[in-house]
Amino acid sequence: MRLALITPGFASPGEANFAIPALTDTVRTLAERHEVHVFTLRYPHRRDTYGFHGATVHAFGWGTAGGANRLRLLQSALAAIRREHRRQPFDLFHGLWADEPGFVASSAGRLLGRPSVVSLLGGELIGFPDIGYGGLLSRSNRWLTGQALRRASAVTVGSHFLRQIAAAHVSNDRLHVLPLGVDTQLFKPNEMSDASRITFHALTSTEPPADPAFHILHVASLSPVKDQATLLDTLAIVANQHPEVHLHIVGSGPLQPSLAAQAGALGASAHVTFHGEVAHEQLPLYYRAADLFLLSSRYESQSMVVLEATACGCPVAGTAVGVLPELLDPTQVVPVGDAGALAGAIDALISDPARRTASARESRAAVLAHFALDRTGPELELLYQGLPAGIR
Repeated sequence: MRLALITPGFASPGEANFAIPALTDTVRTLAERHEVHVFTLRYPHRRDTYGFHGATVHAFGWGTAGGANRLRLLQSALAAIRREHRRQPFDLFHGLWADEPGFVASSAGRLLGRPSVVSLLGGELIGFPDIGYGGLLSRSNRWLTGQALRRASAVTVGSHFLRQIAAAHVSNDRLHVLPLGVDTQLFKPNEMSDASRITFHALTSTEPPADPAFHILHVASLSPVKDQATLLDTLAIVANQHPEVHLHIVGSGPLQPSLAAQAGALGASAHVTFHGEVAHEQLPLYYRAADLFLLSSRYESQSMVVLEATACGCPVAGTAVGVLPELLDPTQVVPVGDAGALAGAIDALISDPARRTASARESRAAVLAHFALDRTGPELELLYQGLPAGIR
């Protein structure tokens, strides 16, 4: 098949990576069997055409363009896709994110008589005014997403949690749970014995503590929707019960100074380390070194970090968003914003090593069966192939 994938950003040699790794993994997998063209609307910053693992990337370089320039962005993207389609027709258009990419993909499908797929990959159907998060807060985003979901031949979501939200906007026959896959060749358990596994002290070149610590890992951008404020409140509760606990936060963002101040005010500074950004290919070392992975988000469409941690054999606890409710025992999934409930789930896991081991084993088996890239890639191809050609 000749596929046109439309995204807000994508990987580019010599420039910051503007695509989530799971997206580049999906493109790489599709390009092994199909002719893939990626039309990236905003990033990288330059206009360019280049190759990526067998795919052709068409970068429009619109950056943060808004207002009237946003209309020009959408018009120019559609024009470029139509020109490439005239050169050699596409079989299908796929918008990854439902706002701008979904609008472009579904519009191209309608104009050119081809099926279109739209994937809800973020907060397009969410609105949290108190933190300024979600597509529903923008009138233009609401309109773009609404048009995309109405026009698309098929709509995909990465979790049953998001399917429940999307069901109010998309008919059941067009709505599919089809997650982005995790690379289980990269994210896999420690192959050494527990005695020789790498530790956080080796990763950070710090001296080990006098007493063995229980290491909790959190990987996320430091932003309001990830709710690290509740994460630190939880840490303070747990540290009172388990002084050996230590929280490792991997990621960067505008909230780091305020979060560090909060940890100090809670008397928890000695129990937390901010590691900053860690290269994607280095993350498996952190997951393997952790005794528990913790998610505190107010919203996740899927949560790749949970899948990565689980694929590495790390037990997980967290809020009832994304894939967590379908992946974990209910006792490890708590309401959003409830530090006491999250602390209780952590306490139960710290106190029961056998339960942690069993949970990690069962969750990893579920990831391999339903979320591994070598499963989700073929499932996406089957969805493509099942759509009738020539839809208008």
